Amino acid sequence: MPSIQHDVDVPFKKATFGMGCFWACDALFGAQSGVLRTRVGYSGGTLIDPQYRKLGDHTEVIEIHYDPKQITYEDLLQLFWNNHEYGLTTCVKKQYMSLILYHDEDQKHMAEISLKKEAHRRNEQLITTIAPAGIFYPAEDYHQKYRLQQHAWLVQELGLTPELFQTSHLAARLNGYLVGVGKLEDFEKESEKLGLSEKISSFVRTQWKQNEGGSLYC
Repeated sequence: MPSIQHDVDVPFKKATFGMGCFWACDALFGAQSGVLRTRVGYSGGTLIDPQYRKLGDHTEVIEIHYDPKQITYEDLLQLFWNNHEYGLTTCVKKQYMSLILYHDEDQKHMAEISLKKEAHRRNEQLITTIAPAGIFYPAEDYHQKYRLQQHAWLVQELGLTPELFQTSHLAARLNGYLVGVGKLEDFEKESEKLGLSEKISSFVRTQWKQNEGGSLYC
């Protein structure tokens, strides 16, 4: 059995999105083929060192590290448009606003084109903000891989630490699979590579089947 796959050492790019509750985003993107790591946090504002109970003008966002040879920025944008909790047409509050923070000019260009196409497709005025990525402040430990953390025995069995919740490839994958996100066939193909025992694989498989098609949101 291979060792647990926390690290994936391949060239990557970053994407940062705000689209409602970041617990849902963490699960959604973590189970997508080509996504290497995810972490949730606060960005887009001016307050230094924001906290969940003291966000200032920041927004809940997800930072995604992805392999552009396996998944494109356009693919990520499509997931962004199709999986908002709210905020596309009505701003509930800045904490949950629809936000694309770009990391280079190519991402800015693709995001702007994508916004125009999506507004035309929906025939609606979308209020998504597109802005340059600034400082990313990681959220508190209990927010990271929130769905996975609901299975304390699994966390203990895999030796997951607060640091690994932000950096582990395995944690990102399981955080999605456990709530029925991603493809079961992808999990079957990679479960051994991820270093999972049959006990854990069987549990994740059962959870995926039970939760497929359910709501990710808070």
